[in-house]
Amino acid sequence: MKLGLIGCGKMGRALLEGALKAGQIAAQDCIVHDRYKAAQTTLASELGTQSADSPSDTVANADIVLLCTKPADMLTMLAGIQTSNHPLFLSIAAGLSTTQLESALPEGARVIRCMPNTPALIGEGASAFCRGRHATEKDAALVLEFMRATGTASEVTESLLDAVTGLSGSGPAYVYTFIEALTDAGVAEGLPRDIALQLALQTVQGSAKMVVQTGLHPAVLRDQVTSPGGTTIEALTSLEEDGFRTATINAVRRAAEKSRTLGA
Repeated sequence: MKLGLIGCGKMGRALLEGALKAGQIAAQDCIVHDRYKAAQTTLASELGTQSADSPSDTVANADIVLLCTKPADMLTMLAGIQTSNHPLFLSIAAGLSTTQLESALPEGARVIRCMPNTPALIGEGASAFCRGRHATEKDAALVLEFMRATGTASEVTESLLDAVTGLSGSGPAYVYTFIEALTDAGVAEGLPRDIALQLALQTVQGSAKMVVQTGLHPAVLRDQVTSPGGTTIEALTSLEEDGFRTATINAVRRAAEKSRTLGA
């Protein structure tokens, strides 16, 4: 399999590196392009891939093409592509529907739209994808395997992909904000900042692993921590009074709605 990458930013690089580390593809079978030549040259040099002079050259030499340019630039870039080899196009552009992508590409193009997140950079990503009109079961299986090289992956209907954007696509920012708040609270209570951060990080990581490894519902695990009349129920009551749960739900909804408007 030959792979092309258009857009050599952090996420494009993460997906390419994940495929290389997983042995899904060899560096010499990858070709990359970016409108900024410095980014393209650096990536090709560091990973040992080929470089392309244009998006069309990238597509002409690939079986699967990763579309990792910014959403605002994507459709214009795609409109200039000419191809006779009919590769699979995998887009990570937020808000751009498979219909929009297909309309910009040559007739019959096989398109899959994906929403990864930044922990893919360390192999801990959470992604979901949907198929366009012409993408096949085989295409979906290929993308599922490809995306799992950088974390977890699931196929969903396209109507749900904006919700994925709001939840896991933007989700790392919510978690980082929570970690920062926990750390600041520890400092406010007298802990040195480095120790407060260490405690916050391990608490978030350990709690997530507990859910994964036990298979128990988060509410069940929360109840195991919450003794009658104890400190935890006092804290949880405060979170409810301050709208913690509602604020989180609203944040996901706002991000999902913004994703919908990006492609409007």
